[in-house]
Amino acid sequence: MKPDSSPARRPRSAEGPAWKQIVSRFQTPSVNRGVWQLLNTLVPYIGLWYLMSLSLRVSWWLALPLAVLAGGFLVRIFIIFHDCGHGSFFKSRRANHLLGAITGVLAFTPFHHWRWEHAIHHGTSGDLDRRGTGDVWTLTVQEYLEASRARRLAYRFARHPLVLFLLAPVFLFVVKHRIPSRGAPVRERYSVHWTNLGIGVMAAILIAWLGLKAYLILQLTVVITAGTAGVWLFYVQHQFEGVYWERGETWDATDAALRGSSFYKLPKVLQWFSGNIGFHHIHHLSPRIPNYHLETCHRADDLFQAVTPITLRASLKSFTFRLWDEHQRKLVSFRQVRHRRRGSPSPSNVAA
Repeated sequence: MKPDSSPARRPRSAEGPAWKQIVSRFQTPSVNRGVWQLLNTLVPYIGLWYLMSLSLRVSWWLALPLAVLAGGFLVRIFIIFHDCGHGSFFKSRRANHLLGAITGVLAFTPFHHWRWEHAIHHGTSGDLDRRGTGDVWTLTVQEYLEASRARRLAYRFARHPLVLFLLAPVFLFVVKHRIPSRGAPVRERYSVHWTNLGIGVMAAILIAWLGLKAYLILQLTVVITAGTAGVWLFYVQHQFEGVYWERGETWDATDAALRGSSFYKLPKVLQWFSGNIGFHHIHHLSPRIPNYHLETCHRADDLFQAVTPITLRASLKSFTFRLWDEHQRKLVSFRQVRHRRRGSPSPSNVAA
């Protein structure tokens, strides 16, 4: 039985360029909004490190909750870094690059190198034939069944929630971002080395101030908090019920944005900490829109509001998704695949 290759029904956006005129109104960065976001993000983040230094004189039980809160602000710092990578936070290209490099040190991520890989993600998201760069490792059911036992075990390990949302973020931000990718251009490779140097200087200052043990514990807590939240956000943005995946010949960029990127409707406080990135369908439609304009753009047209939102509670179902079923055109769990192979009905909402 061949996978269903009939093209999925497109939203109204694919029928004409009207959406381009809508999003163009929100692509101009605001200096005032950008500066205010920097102030209400970087100042509290630095202030929390100062409060952590004071709380260490009393108890670790005071310092660690502050480190978790600092992790929340680091997520917001990463969103600013992310916008700089798209050239959308400020009008000035130089200002975006300078701010991106600085926030990249704070977020343990090399600006130009990440920007290079992230551009590939935006150009290939939802395309089954161009997976592998800047995305979560995802196999189709057929690929998984035809894989060697070692590859299947590696895939199951990589997709386990504890690995995906705890170990992987630490590895990504502490280890992987310290090494240039194979094939990275010269500027991108140098950005890794300059970021490593910046992190080294920052760490040396904090160690001299707090001590080695305190720095390592607090910094790791901040990175784990921010990394886990960030990876979860990225995961839910492209691994959700009803997500769009197509083979290259039928893949469409507009459909991939509106149907392959989620509208993650978060409580207001989480929306603030995550820099409106829950409006990911708008972001993929136009990466040039600054994060502080995403919600306004979403509300500007019925086309965007017609995208079905994913609530915080509903997003938990994404924990069960492991493989893409090309026959059913949806994400499924390992258990569903096992039930189908045994010829028994597969439960639709059972975790792997």
